[in-house]
Amino acid sequence: MTKLEILLVAIGLAMDCLAVSVASGIILRKIQWRPIFVMAFFFGFFQALMPFLGWGCASRFNHLIESFDHWIAFSILLFLGGRMILESFKEEDCKQEFNPASLKVVLTLAIATSIDALAVGISFACLDMTEVRQVLPPITAIGMVSFLMSVTGLLFGITFGSKYAHRLRAELWGGVILILIGSKILAEHLLLESL
Repeated sequence: MTKLEILLVAIGLAMDCLAVSVASGIILRKIQWRPIFVMAFFFGFFQALMPFLGWGCASRFNHLIESFDHWIAFSILLFLGGRMILESFKEEDCKQEFNPASLKVVLTLAIATSIDALAVGISFACLDMTEVRQVLPPITAIGMVSFLMSVTGLLFGITFGSKYAHRLRAELWGGVILILIGSKILAEHLLLESL
């Protein structure tokens, strides 16, 4: 993967964190640095941990699927991107049901928003990333971008509240980015096979 592709995957995955952070910021209503950094830390940590776990499990079985691994990577990213796009059109009617300053809530949200990253880690194994040193740059980028976008989302939600949050459509753009990356992976492999 190129640096640009790594950055785009990281941004795509961080869109869930951004959307949840904006909603959480709306609920917080005022800047509280401890809850902001706790939420951003756990979002970044789990977004980095999940692809590593997905890669670790899938890389052990990569030799069994290498003839069709590009279809797996494409399918996973298409599914995740499509799901993110569909989610972007749903109403957020449960914003008041959780307390973003609660550690239990933050951990639950961090795990829920990072499930997609687990599947992306599986796609890393399908891209012949066989060594830890090959997956460290993408998972580090994913964690850092998720942390930064979470802080940004929280501050945006606190500052602008519900007046502008619905216009952001972060999940929609995250989904589009993941689908485009998946399509590129598939096109590259099909092109290589035809040569």
